[in-house]
Amino acid sequence: DANSALMELDKGLRSGKLGEQCEAVVRFPRLFQKYPFPILINSAFLKLADVFRVGNNFLRLCVLKVTQQSEKHLEKILNVDEFVKRVFSVIHSNDPVARAITLRMLGSMASIIPERKNAHHSIRQSLDSHDNVEVEAAIFAAANFSAQSKDFAVGICNKISEMIQGLATPVDLKLKLIPILQHMHHDASLASSSRQLLQQLVTSYPSTKMVIVTLRTFTLLAASSLVDIPKQIQLLLQYLKNDPRKAVKRLAIQDLKLLANKTPHTWSRENIQALCESALNTPYDSLKMGMLSVLSTLSGTIAIKQYFSSAPGAAATTARSFDLVKLAQECCYHNNRGIAAHGVRILTNISASCQEKDLLPLEQDAVFGLEALLVLCSQDDSPGAQAILKITLTCMVKLVKCRPHLSQSVVESLLTQLHSAQDNARILMCHCLAAIAMQLPVLADGILGDLMDLYKLIGQSATDKKQELLVSLATVIFVSSQKTLSTEIKTVIKQQLENVSNGWTAYRIARQASRMGNHDMARELYQSLLTQVASEHFYFWLNSLKEFSHAEQCLTGLQEDNYSSALSCIAEALKSYHKGIASLTAASTPLNPLSFQCGFVKLRIDLLQAFSQLICTCNSLKTSPPPAIATTIAMTSGNDLQRCGRISNQALTLSLQMKHSMEEFRNLATRYGDLYQSSFDADSATLRNVELQQQSCLLISHAIEALILDPESASFQEYSSNGTAHVESEYERRMMSVFNHVLEEVESLNRKYAPVSYLASNTCLCNAVIALLKVPLSFQRYFFQKLQSTSIKLALSPSPRNPAEPIAVQNNQQLALKVEGVVQHGSKPGLFRKIQSVCLNVSSVLQSKSGQDYKIPIDNMTNEMEQRVEPHNDYFSTQFLLNFVILGTHNITVESSVIDSNGIVWKTGPKTTIFVKSLEDPYSQQVRLQQQQGQPPSQQQQQRTAYSRF
Repeated sequence: DANSALMELDKGLRSGKLGEQCEAVVRFPRLFQKYPFPILINSAFLKLADVFRVGNNFLRLCVLKVTQQSEKHLEKILNVDEFVKRVFSVIHSNDPVARAITLRMLGSMASIIPERKNAHHSIRQSLDSHDNVEVEAAIFAAANFSAQSKDFAVGICNKISEMIQGLATPVDLKLKLIPILQHMHHDASLASSSRQLLQQLVTSYPSTKMVIVTLRTFTLLAASSLVDIPKQIQLLLQYLKNDPRKAVKRLAIQDLKLLANKTPHTWSRENIQALCESALNTPYDSLKMGMLSVLSTLSGTIAIKQYFSSAPGAAATTARSFDLVKLAQECCYHNNRGIAAHGVRILTNISASCQEKDLLPLEQDAVFGLEALLVLCSQDDSPGAQAILKITLTCMVKLVKCRPHLSQSVVESLLTQLHSAQDNARILMCHCLAAIAMQLPVLADGILGDLMDLYKLIGQSATDKKQELLVSLATVIFVSSQKTLSTEIKTVIKQQLENVSNGWTAYRIARQASRMGNHDMARELYQSLLTQVASEHFYFWLNSLKEFSHAEQCLTGLQEDNYSSALSCIAEALKSYHKGIASLTAASTPLNPLSFQCGFVKLRIDLLQAFSQLICTCNSLKTSPPPAIATTIAMTSGNDLQRCGRISNQALTLSLQMKHSMEEFRNLATRYGDLYQSSFDADSATLRNVELQQQSCLLISHAIEALILDPESASFQEYSSNGTAHVESEYERRMMSVFNHVLEEVESLNRKYAPVSYLASNTCLCNAVIALLKVPLSFQRYFFQKLQSTSIKLALSPSPRNPAEPIAVQNNQQLALKVEGVVQHGSKPGLFRKIQSVCLNVSSVLQSKSGQDYKIPIDNMTNEMEQRVEPHNDYFSTQFLLNFVILGTHNITVESSVIDSNGIVWKTGPKTTIFVKSLEDPYSQQVRLQQQQGQPPSQQQQQRTAYSRF
C-alpha cells in the first residue's frame, strides 16, 4: 500500500550512500502517479524538502527534477509553509550553485506560492548577481512568477526593462531576459508598456538573433493579451515582405501560423491579400510552402468567408480573379509536392465552405489537383510522400462529403491507382475508400471483381504490410457489399487468410465484418480462431463473439407477413445470445470487466424478447376479433382499454398485454439511455448506434399507442425524422429509412381509418418489428476496442479503518465530509471528449433506528446534496455538512458523474459508501435518564445549553 511504499523510499533517503539516496529520490514521481492523494504527497514532498535542505547539490538537482516532473501534484501539498521554509533556507548559502538550484526550485513551485514576497525579493536580488549560473536561474524563476503573479510582473517589469536597455548587460543575457515580457499580460497598461519596449528593441537592435527573439515574444504577448493581435499580424507581414533575411521571414511565417490557429477571426481581407502577394512574389520554395501552410490553415476557418465577401460599395469580382485562387491554382501542379498539397487543400476548403455559384468551377480544379497528387505520391514509398498522400486523401473525403456529385470520379481514380500503388499507399487509399463508402453508397457491385482480384494478388505474400493491407481491403469489400456477401467472396477471403495470414489479421477482419453487419463471415472467422488462443479468457471472448454473430445471422432470414417463421428465428437468435452472454461473463476479468459489452448484449436480448412477445400478442389478437359495437361500448363504459374493441375477458387481457408491451419498450429505451450516459469513453459511432437502438424502442412504443391504445391523442410531430441530419454509416442510413417508413405507415393508417381496424394495426406492428430486425446489427468499435480511458478515484474523510465499521457522530453535531478525487486517464486523454467539471451527489439513508421515535422535521431526516467542482491538474476536492438528528445507523452514498465541455452529464461513477452511527449527546442522554427515573433536572443543569458548555 501507499504507506509501505513511502516507508521504503524513506529508508533509501536515510541511507548513507549517495547512490541509494538518488535512487530513492527519482522513484518518487512513480509513487505520486500510483497514489495521487494529498496525504501521501504532502508527506513525500516534506521528506524531499528535508533532503534538499541538508543534501549536496547533486541531490538538490534530483529533487528539482522530481518537483518539475510532478508539477501537477504540487497543489496537493497541505503544509505549504513548512515545505517552502525548508527549501528557502538554502537561498542563504554561500554556494552560488546551491542558490541557483533553489531559485529554480522556487520557480517550479510558483503555481502554489505566487505571492510570496521573500521569494520575489530573492529573485530580484539574484538578477544582480555576478555569477552567470545564478542569474540564469533567477531569469527562469522570474519568468515563472511573472506568469502566475500580477504583483510580481508589475514590480519586475521596470527592472527587466532597465537590464535589457542597459549597456552593461551582455547581449546573450538580453536574449534570455526578453522572453520574460511575454508574461506581462495581466492588465492592459502592463501589456502596452511591454509592447512599447519590444517595439523599441526591434528598432534599436536589428541583429538577426535579437529580431527573432523580440518578434516571438511580441507574438506570444499579443496572443495572451488578445487586444493587439491585428497590429501584430500587420507587423509580421511587414517583416515578411520587407526584411531580406530568410531566418526572420521563417520566424514571421511560424508566428503567423500560430495566430492563424489561435485567432483566425482577427484576420482581415487585407491581411490575407498581403500574404497571397508575398507568396506569389517569393522565389524560394521553402518560404512559399510556409506561407501556403498559413493560408491553408486560414482556408478552413471563418477567415475564408471574410475574404470572399466583397467589400461594401466595391464591384463584385469573379472567383478566379482573387489572388488566393490564382495562387492555389498555380501551386496545384508545382514540382514540390508539399506546395502542391497546400494548394490543393486551399482549393478543397474553398469548395467545401463557400457555396457561391462563381466558386463552383473550383471543384473541378480541386479534383484534378487531387488526382495528380494521388498518382505522384502513391508510387513513392518515402515518409514525406506518405505524409502528402494523407493530406490528399483527407481532402478527397472532405470534398466528397460536401459535394456528393464528385464522388464517382474520385472513387474511380482511387480504384484505378490502387493496382499500381505501393503497399503503404494502398493501405491509406483503402482507408479513404472505406471512409467515402461509409458516407455514400458509391461502390457498385461491378467494382467488387476488381477488389477481389487485388485481394488474391496481395494474399500471395505474408509480410506485415501485406497483412495490414489484407485488413484494409477486406474492410472496403465489406463496406461495398453490406447487405450480403456472396459465397464466392467468402471463399476467397477465407482461402487467403488460411494461406498467409496470422490469427491477429483474421481477428481484425472478423471484427470489421461484425462492424459492417456481415455476421455470417464473422461467425466463420471467429470459429476458426477458437483453437488458436492461449488464454481461457480469450477463448470465451471469441466464443461469445461467434454466438452473437450466429444469433444475428439467424435474423437475416426474416420475411414480412410470415410471423410464425419470425418467431422461430427470434427464438433461435435468443438461444445463441444466451450462450454468448454466458461466455462473455466468463471472459470478463477484474481489470477488464467488459461492462459496456455485457450491458449492450443484455439489452439486445431483452429487446428481442420484447419483439417476440409483441408478435405473439398481435397473433393472439387475431383469434379474438372485436364486435361491431366495440367503440360505442368503450365510450359508454369509459374504459380506455376497451376503446380498441376488446370486450371479452380474453380480449381485455390482450389489451392489457399491449399496454404492458408499450411500457416495456419505454423501459428498454430508458435503459439504452442509461447505457449511453455511462459510456463517456465511447466513440461517436458507438454512441450513435446505442441512440438508434433507443429510437427503435421509442418508435414501437409510439406505434402501439397510436394504433391501439390511444389513437386520438397520439402526436407525430415529436417523432418526425430530421431529414437534414448527416448520416455517417450505411447501418444508420438503413435504420433511418425503416424509421421513416414505419412512421409514415402508422400516420397514414391513423388518418385514413379512424379508429384503426385490429387487423391493419397488428399487421403494421409486426411488419415494423420485422423491418427493424432485418437491418443487420452493427457491433461498433467500442464493443471491441477502447481508444480513450477515463476513470475517477474517490477518497472520503473521515473514513473508518474497517469499511464495515460505522463512524460515530453525536446527533447534535454535523459531520464535515470531505470528498477528494483524482481523474485518471489512459494513453490518449480527451480523444473524444474532455471533463469540464465533476458532479458529486451525496445522499444518506437511515438503515437501522435506535432509541425512541421523536417528532422530527422531515428536513432533518434525509441528506440530499449536490456540488459541482472543476478538476485542476486532474484533482478536485470539496466538503459537505451532513445532519444526523435521528439516532441509528445511516448509510452515506457518494456518487460522481462528469460533465463534458458541451455541458452533457455522463454517469461514469464511481459510487462509494460509508456508514455513520448517530449517537445521543451525553447531556440529552442524562436529562432523558433523569426524566425516566422521575427526578427533575437540577437548576444548574437546566441552565446549561449546548452553547454554554463551550
